[in-house]
Amino acid sequence: MHQKWAWVAAALSGFIIVAAGAFGAHALADTLSPRDLEVFHTAVRYQAWHTLAVMAVLAWQGQCALRGQTLAIGLWLAGMALFSGSLYLLVLGGMRVLGIVTPFGGMLLMAGWLVLAWSAWRQRPGAA
Repeated sequence: MHQKWAWVAAALSGFIIVAAGAFGAHALADTLSPRDLEVFHTAVRYQAWHTLAVMAVLAWQGQCALRGQTLAIGLWLAGMALFSGSLYLLVLGGMRVLGIVTPFGGMLLMAGWLVLAWSAWRQRPGAA
């Protein structure tokens, strides 16, 4: 069954990706150090890839619902918020203390991939 909340979250994340990417390319290019601009673009890139992954799993779930898919989606959404969100705030707000949060977001992103692998591995033959 499609998760309405996850589709809404993915759509909002897509909006943030486009806005942040444009903001980084136009408004921040001359104001941030090259290193901070690279960190900002890393946040956008990771958010973009994981937003696409959320949408792909939602589509897959619509065809073949498996245990673990919703958990993977939740881990990715939380991971994006912590990983990309902390990097955005670190670069834009100077909140260097948030650097401690970033690895936890990365671990949630990786955990989502492991849960997805487990979910696919546990799929029964002929269930697709």
